[in-house]
Amino acid sequence: MSQDSIASSRLARSAAIASAGAKVGLNYLKHYGRRALTRETAASSEEKLHAENAADVYRTFSELKGGPLKVAQMLSIDQNLLPRAYTQHFAQAQYSAPPLSYPLVVRTFRKEFGREPLELFDTFGREAVAGASIGQVHRASRGGREFAVKVQYPGVADSLRNDLRLVKPIALRMLGLRERDVAGYFAEVEERLLEETNYTLELERSQQLSTACRGVENVSFPEYHPELCRPRILTMDWIDGEPLDRFADGSAGQEERDRLGQALWDFYDFQVHRLHLFHADPHPGNFLVRDGRLWVLDFGCTKALPEDVYRRQFRLLDPAVADDPARLEAALIDLHLLLPDDPPESRAELLRVCGESIALLARPFRTERFDFGQEGFLAAIFALGEANHRNEQLRRMRGARGTPDSVYVNRAYFGLYSLLSRLRARVRVQLPEWLRSAA
Repeated sequence: MSQDSIASSRLARSAAIASAGAKVGLNYLKHYGRRALTRETAASSEEKLHAENAADVYRTFSELKGGPLKVAQMLSIDQNLLPRAYTQHFAQAQYSAPPLSYPLVVRTFRKEFGREPLELFDTFGREAVAGASIGQVHRASRGGREFAVKVQYPGVADSLRNDLRLVKPIALRMLGLRERDVAGYFAEVEERLLEETNYTLELERSQQLSTACRGVENVSFPEYHPELCRPRILTMDWIDGEPLDRFADGSAGQEERDRLGQALWDFYDFQVHRLHLFHADPHPGNFLVRDGRLWVLDFGCTKALPEDVYRRQFRLLDPAVADDPARLEAALIDLHLLLPDDPPESRAELLRVCGESIALLARPFRTERFDFGQEGFLAAIFALGEANHRNEQLRRMRGARGTPDSVYVNRAYFGLYSLLSRLRARVRVQLPEWLRSAA
């Protein structure tokens, strides 16, 4: 079903988000009541709590679009962050957010071009072919050429900051975090999300990265059409293909899986380690498979890494650092993961956990060819994340840890590992050149 309107005033959006928060609170009261008045087990009651919260929060976020729905989409990628009920509901944000009705699309065109869609195109689909957090895509044609036209939801950019301020308490409650410990991370997320509402910047980044990455084998990009773009409308070539997750779940042979997996790995490797500017939204809806090639469709979320941040982050891949307790401790201090006032027992526990995490996550870099389809690799990452989430000693550690720049680096690599594992691809992997030279 399409939406005929989006709450755009600050008061209306605040009321909707507050209502979602109230429902979460009510669900907690029901949870405690079930535990007190019935013999239901803690696990069973908690599972119902998460299912009720996930449904209520997603319903509100999907209707509001913008910041709330984008937060849901981001949280759905990292299955270590939230219980499965949340990730299952929030994953809908990648493909199936309720689309806007056609009259609202026409209104956006009038504001941006002073013309209606059918005054610019020979044909323009009234129904969106895809709807997500910031905008929705329509199929159009002109002069025998097919286009994908991304139309931003009304009011998204104007309401984003206020939305995130209101969503923050709900997200913190779901994640079990304190606001002052993660303020820098929320500021980073806000900055990236504001960039995603700027289609002029997206056009610039799309052209910049697609041009820079054209030499990456088996990776292709649609052509963009600046004359058909505006700050809230982005037009590119229409690409027919199979979404990457559907391809991965299909019957493709190992050779084809390896070729596509290698293309995906090389695409990220080149961006992160050569350009220090990378596509930071690795959900499968942003990639298509066509004629044995990987097509990259969306550069709305990108992240630039300053050289010093990049070096501090990726020195953890160096075996000489990761395998030496003293050098590892120094690297973690440099990354602000270890703080000066950490008591000795907490410091020792964090060092142990970081050592285990690095050993697991850096495993692909320790061999020339890594099989992401091997049984247990991704499960081990999930299990480690779950264990760390439940680690009471870690949960008691306070303070703002890490650097906000790492949010999207971690997001990109977790998404990359997840997609490659789903592909069951065997990939040639190397350490970044500067680390190989140091070795």
